[in-house]
Amino acid sequence: MGIVVRIWGLGLLAAAIWLLSVFGQSRPDALGLDAPVTAFSAARADAVLGRVLGDQAPHPAGSAAAEAVRTRILKELTAMGVHADTQTGMSCYSQKRWDNIPCGTVTNIIAGVSPGAGKEILLMAHSDSVAAGPGAGDDGAGVAILLESVRALKARGIEGGGKHPVIAVFTDGEEPGMVGASLYLRDSLRRAQVGAIVNVEARGNQGPSYLFQTSAGNGKLIELYGQHVKQYATSSLYGEIYKYMPNDTDLTPMLATGALAYNFAFVGNVAQYHTPLDRRENIDPRSLQQQGDAALELTEALSHAELASLHGPDAIYLDVLGRWLPRLSTVWALPLSITAFAVIALAGLLMRRGRRDLPPPVLPALLSPVLLVAGAAGMGFVLHGLAAWIGSQPDPSYAHPAWLRLSLGLGVFAVALLAARGAAAIACWLWFAALAIACSVFAPGLTPYFLFPSLVAAPLLLMTVHGGRGFALMVSALAALIVWIGLAASGEITMGLKTHALFTVSAAFGLLALLPLLGKAKGWGWAFAASLLLALGLSVAAGLQPAFSPAAPQRLNLHYAEIDGKAAWLADPVTQLPDSLRKAANFSARPQLFFEEGYVATAGAARNAAPTAVVTRRGDEVMLDLNADADAIMLVVPAKARLQALTIGDVTLPVSERRILIDCVTSDCGHAHMTLRLGSPEAANLFLVVRRRGLPADGAKLLRARPADATATHGGDSTLLAAKIAIPAR
Repeated sequence: MGIVVRIWGLGLLAAAIWLLSVFGQSRPDALGLDAPVTAFSAARADAVLGRVLGDQAPHPAGSAAAEAVRTRILKELTAMGVHADTQTGMSCYSQKRWDNIPCGTVTNIIAGVSPGAGKEILLMAHSDSVAAGPGAGDDGAGVAILLESVRALKARGIEGGGKHPVIAVFTDGEEPGMVGASLYLRDSLRRAQVGAIVNVEARGNQGPSYLFQTSAGNGKLIELYGQHVKQYATSSLYGEIYKYMPNDTDLTPMLATGALAYNFAFVGNVAQYHTPLDRRENIDPRSLQQQGDAALELTEALSHAELASLHGPDAIYLDVLGRWLPRLSTVWALPLSITAFAVIALAGLLMRRGRRDLPPPVLPALLSPVLLVAGAAGMGFVLHGLAAWIGSQPDPSYAHPAWLRLSLGLGVFAVALLAARGAAAIACWLWFAALAIACSVFAPGLTPYFLFPSLVAAPLLLMTVHGGRGFALMVSALAALIVWIGLAASGEITMGLKTHALFTVSAAFGLLALLPLLGKAKGWGWAFAASLLLALGLSVAAGLQPAFSPAAPQRLNLHYAEIDGKAAWLADPVTQLPDSLRKAANFSARPQLFFEEGYVATAGAARNAAPTAVVTRRGDEVMLDLNADADAIMLVVPAKARLQALTIGDVTLPVSERRILIDCVTSDCGHAHMTLRLGSPEAANLFLVVRRRGLPADGAKLLRARPADATATHGGDSTLLAAKIAIPAR
């Protein structure tokens, strides 16, 4: 009975909290077409999305399909009586951490929703998609949310004017690199008027709508979010992590204005993101409703707010099952963490000597939490590695994650049973409070995951120094499990199990609070052996599952490429090229370099004229007049040329002297005039690649051979024509 109740009962409790975190999140019901006119309705937004997307063709920046989408957006705005202007121009955007510069001629739509005397509130989404898919989630849903929010705002009478005007901005060219947002900010008058921004994005088509980024000094913004949004999905940790990720949205350049800002996205079902499966029928209506509710309510709240009063210190916060939003100013993080540590330590000292759970030797008790976290991370590498080895895929759980999820969960539980042998309650909770102190100093966004459970545990441990410690430990463990198992669940939704350490380490910190309870169980050895054997068996089962499926396909682009009179078929350098493709074109056994890396199959002699450029050099300035029919071009400037500045159209960008790829993504780029200012007087060769969407006619055999569980992604299938462009010495 002790084994069943104590060990497996606690294990089932952790599993139940995981289920609650995934399926018990508070999320709104999707409202229908008959919803009140002042409310956001997912059904109305979906209907708008259907009208805007039309035949759901991909509509990348610069394409005729993108222009058709803009025309339909303008028609929707006109039908609502909203005046809109367009802003067209060549634009580029770059950051120091990038080695590429995206450029293109793009068109933004700027719609005046309501008047006002103060700075503007921008409600923003991008209208372009990637070339591989129709972009119903990213960011057609955002476009529909803007249009439905504009309708609801007008129904609320906001056109009468608030403190701040509301502007709906539909940017172009976000996918290649925030080109449209950069164009918006080039207008100095518009830039100066930006007061606050609500940006609506997606990295998937299902799941909760996460508030994953804000402007700095967000304490009052989170308070506003807490007051006006009913279902929460956010954490200060998300912003902490996002700072170090390579991802960007249109909000990235906008933050340079110093404006207040919210960034929302739903990220579930990322397997269909940037693929042909990102279609309207695959969008979760509840995701649309939750994101629309947040965008609508915060836009109206900001329009009436004193924006200056919303600047202040940052907050630490997390949502609890979407229902509660505990939050604190970062000012309180360190003192409360120190206080929690002191109270927990005092609770240990005040216990009678015979009842203390931190008896000599102290070292094993102090190291048990370290063993748990390190062992859980190591177990993740073992179990994921075993499944990957059996399946011969680096992400064996991509299409069927349940087997590996169960394996990882049982593996972490096995490590917890082992670590519990020397565990002590005071030691475990001192670790929680100590990590809260460290995070308060070095990673404030992570602090609430340690601090909030510690604030529950500290008074309970102090109140039970004379008895009732088991109750205190159970309640405290629940607090830790809810926040940490919830983080493990959201981490899987966001990143998948390929980043298994996020899952295993988060689960380990949740189980850390259970160690004192597990440590008192008898028969732990049998439970440990059973958990470990089950974890290994499930890992084997995970490896035997197909890594991909038609609903979660392998990302695999195909290209036709030419250089120096030679032609080849290229397939992306995936771990395993499907046999059907290998047979269709006799691809190489391993990826090779044919100016781009991939599996290579000869395609005979080149059949297209190579791209050319007229080159003129005057001192440090090199003028290029390109001559190629293209949907986009890429120009690689080697590091030895020491590129210092790029001018294209009326845009000039300073550039660090390193290897730079200029990625001009619209069709006019094939005949663009560029000026490069070089720091080197020596001759150099530039590398010019012309990109055309799709394959030539004889590429149909490859398209037929690509299996149903593989799909084009991001830039999609393409024709690439490359040539070297010689730059003379100064």
